[in-house]
Amino acid sequence: MLDLSATDRRLIYALKQDGRASVTTLAGLLRVSRATVQSRMERLIATGIIQRFTIEVDASAEVEVIRAVMMIELEGTLARSVTGALKRLAEIVSLHSTNGTWDLVAHIETSSLPEFDRVLREVREIKGVLNSETSILLNKAIA
Repeated sequence: MLDLSATDRRLIYALKQDGRASVTTLAGLLRVSRATVQSRMERLIATGIIQRFTIEVDASAEVEVIRAVMMIELEGTLARSVTGALKRLAEIVSLHSTNGTWDLVAHIETSSLPEFDRVLREVREIKGVLNSETSILLNKAIA
């Protein structure tokens, strides 16, 4: 198992957000040189930590990703503006309308609990969000 540095973890997270980001863009985001990003990417690929650029990360790498689903109840007249505001949050990786008690289901991914807490707070502060219920996804139950 490869020991991942904080920079490695931040690089993986950035690639999960945008797997097509250029080395120059990644270097700017991480505040490191292009050569550093390139060598770390090559090492992560060679060791199998990065398996493909969709991004799939080797589970033994223990890259912290907080995943959750949030059910959201909307004020009907503000549904469009709420949906637009939710789509602008990079941490919401998918958003679905649904039937039943909840109007929307959001899939959230963050790299830390403080970041996760910030996203929850931002969603709840959106005008037109009446109620929400969030469940953190713990273990994948089906292989």
